[in-house]
Amino acid sequence: MSVLDETKVAGPAATATPGEVAAAAVTGPATSEVPDTEGRGKAVGALAVASAIDNSENSLINTFFPLIRDAFGLSLGALGVLASLSRFARMVFGPAWALAADRFGRKKVLFIVTGGWGLWTAAAGLAPNFTWLVILYGIGVIGTVASEPIVNGLLGDMFDDRTRGRAFGTVRSVGSLLGMVLGPAIALFANDPNGWRYGMFTMGGLSVLSGVLILLFVKEPKRRTSISDDPDVGRFKISDAAKLFKIPTIGLLAGMLPLVTSLVLFSFFVTYMVDVRGWDIPGAAILWSVFAAGMAVSAFVGGLLGDLFVRRFGAKGRIILMQLYLVAMAGMSYVALQMDWGKGVAVYAVIFSFGLIASVGFSACVLPMVSTVAPKQLSATAFAVLFSLIQGAISALMTLAMGFLSDVLGLQQVMLYLVTIPYLINAGYWFLFYRVYPKDAAKQAERTAAIEAGTF
Repeated sequence: MSVLDETKVAGPAATATPGEVAAAAVTGPATSEVPDTEGRGKAVGALAVASAIDNSENSLINTFFPLIRDAFGLSLGALGVLASLSRFARMVFGPAWALAADRFGRKKVLFIVTGGWGLWTAAAGLAPNFTWLVILYGIGVIGTVASEPIVNGLLGDMFDDRTRGRAFGTVRSVGSLLGMVLGPAIALFANDPNGWRYGMFTMGGLSVLSGVLILLFVKEPKRRTSISDDPDVGRFKISDAAKLFKIPTIGLLAGMLPLVTSLVLFSFFVTYMVDVRGWDIPGAAILWSVFAAGMAVSAFVGGLLGDLFVRRFGAKGRIILMQLYLVAMAGMSYVALQMDWGKGVAVYAVIFSFGLIASVGFSACVLPMVSTVAPKQLSATAFAVLFSLIQGAISALMTLAMGFLSDVLGLQQVMLYLVTIPYLINAGYWFLFYRVYPKDAAKQAERTAAIEAGTF
């Protein structure tokens, strides 16, 4: 499971542009300043709607590719190209949008990227050929990848530490629920050969509407920091990235990211069910929502499991749980993708069970481990380097490769080679953490002090 897509699908991640993780890092002791509470409920609702719509915009290609393929005479390699656009955009433009929001105001920039930018998505529905679709959709995703870090930054300043977690959870939960309804609803357009165009028009219009909600109900809050008087604490800094790799656990986590291949599953899930299992697009979209529902539960339960394993096994508990998760993920991916369960109740049960496993690893193990070993001042940088930059680049390249490999080997074989087998290999790779992670966890306070003293 990736941080980038876990955030989209289940809410945690986890996923995480530099601006997003910087906002998420600011969660220490409460400040004395009490935030303005007037109108916060409406603001949270508007932000949840905006998040759901932007996430659904990013998944339009994954849902409608079978129709787009027929319209333009494409191969599966084209899906790899289209699906990789949002991953490259997140990696390159996520930090730029975060900086723009800091400079010009978060509400203004959020209105532009969530509201006005939706016109590019609508314009993509007019594309006369594949080249124009790539251009217009590519411009569109540059905007949609910006909303999440900005939304998280706004929530961090709108709520104090006692209520911030609830606010984040509300936005993610409501956004996920809306997304699970919106996705299958939009997929109903697939009954028409031009349905992908109608889907683009609809999502573009909804995006503009969400921008209006932002203007009406969201107020720009005062900036607040709850971990330090230093305004740079919790901010993403490229200059600090090299320091992180003095920590062995960080290096090992970077090394395992190529083996976290669920990203390709997310991009190709609907097309897989259409091509390999014979589903129609609306039915496959509903099946994807079932998977997403399982993941939403998985993210929450996974966090509880991680804490339980730490209480039982100490610092090694998260490593043990991660290995169990990786083996289970490999096995369940084989059961769900390599075996045909028909179109009855059984397939829904299997796919939901697959989702129940899918989010455990990152919510219970990877993310808490990063927070445990990274010096406090480098928390935002650690998340950004690992998951926005390194994993962002890997996921984009893997998505590209999967499309072209599927043309040669077939989609079912590629799912075996790029999803199931890497997870098994990763389970073995995690034996390396037993020697380094407990030591790195014990040294966090020492390294935090060294950063403060300028000696790390």
